[in-house]
Amino acid sequence: MKEQNHIPTTKVARASQFVKAGVKVGGNYLKHYSKKLLQPDLPKEELHKDNAADIYDALSELKGSALKMAQMLSMDRNILPRAYVDKFTMSQYSAPPLSGPLVVKTFRTYFGKTPQQLFDRFEMSAENAASIGQVHQAWKDGKKLAVKIQYPGVADSVSSDLRIAKPLAVRLLNLNEKDIDRYMGEVESKLLEETDYELELKRSVYISEQCGHIAGLVFPKYYSSLSSKRILTMDWLDGLHLKDFLRTNPTQEVRDRIGQALWDFYNYQIHELRQVHADPHPGNFLMRADGTMGVIDFGCVKVIPDFFYENYFRLINFDTLEDEEVTREVFRNLEFLVAEDNPREEAFYTDLFKQMIVMLGKPFATQTFDFGDNEYFDQVYAFAEELGNLPELKNSKVARGSQHGLYINRTYYGLYSMLNELRANVVTNKPDWLISRSLRLEMNGG
Repeated sequence: MKEQNHIPTTKVARASQFVKAGVKVGGNYLKHYSKKLLQPDLPKEELHKDNAADIYDALSELKGSALKMAQMLSMDRNILPRAYVDKFTMSQYSAPPLSGPLVVKTFRTYFGKTPQQLFDRFEMSAENAASIGQVHQAWKDGKKLAVKIQYPGVADSVSSDLRIAKPLAVRLLNLNEKDIDRYMGEVESKLLEETDYELELKRSVYISEQCGHIAGLVFPKYYSSLSSKRILTMDWLDGLHLKDFLRTNPTQEVRDRIGQALWDFYNYQIHELRQVHADPHPGNFLMRADGTMGVIDFGCVKVIPDFFYENYFRLINFDTLEDEEVTREVFRNLEFLVAEDNPREEAFYTDLFKQMIVMLGKPFATQTFDFGDNEYFDQVYAFAEELGNLPELKNSKVARGSQHGLYINRTYYGLYSMLNELRANVVTNKPDWLISRSLRLEMNGG
């Protein structure tokens, strides 16, 4: 893979990349509609492929929050045409890596030493490169290590990148600016956290220790003496990313074991720790033939406020939806319903969100759930597409849903998607997950 020798770091240089991408996208549209004059039934597949390639190339050079947004979008198969999803998925673990001199410069900045002076052996070619950093192999005292190095300028450019990227996002996703503005603060805060490797080190150690008892999971050991604000060192874990793993044709038993480990991992974090690894894309998991799975990258962790948790998970119990008064109270608490709603709007959105909850909550409604059921996922995607075309939502002057739901919904969506690709059948309805730890202690007199 071609290495990158320079990353634009100034606001002007980074803004010019977005402008360049916008100009290319405009040119692609002009080319498409020129052809369409001669071929009225010309499909948009070529347009989408050209746009996806041009946007990805521009964002890849920028790294950071812009590329991270592409990664997030690639997890949602229904927001973007398939061409964008396929291209943006590359940002999960195969973006163009930094060149050797930039790697050495980063080590000198934070350790005053080259990587060769810190480690017994250090591979200058990156093993993989993603949106915010890239990973190198290294060895020290007989141990094989993974060293994650953050791209220069990423942390300082998060806020300005998001502001510059907004018009492009509005155009691509056909969203209202108010919908994007409502959640921009949440996205910005999480991206800033992801650039703080000292914070990631603390969270990695904590969550790894807390979840170490879950069957089938393997966590690396982290090394604080070889880590800094922009460099993170941990044990190297062997395994394959999801698509490569599936090419080995694993048995259904192995798929189910890995699927169960994924489900247990996420539900334990959410219901016991009240904080969750909110970046469930395939680049963060290493799957193995024996049914075990390595978990890496705790840069994006969502801490779940008690008020949001208590209301959000009341909806898992479908009995709640049978009580109209309680349902509307919860919907107001979660900002599905807002003070500006008139009676007709309140009835419309109440019915709409009930349908959504029943559909997305199906895995919790049975003892086990077959995530290989494509009919179920086809229904989910069709419902999401229907929502996107509803004029009431398109023309609404009010953005709905708590900002805290952004990363929780994203977490479950990513989890469902991976389980679907695994075609895993897992035990989903464990009563202990539906009762918070504090409530159980209270019930037990603790």
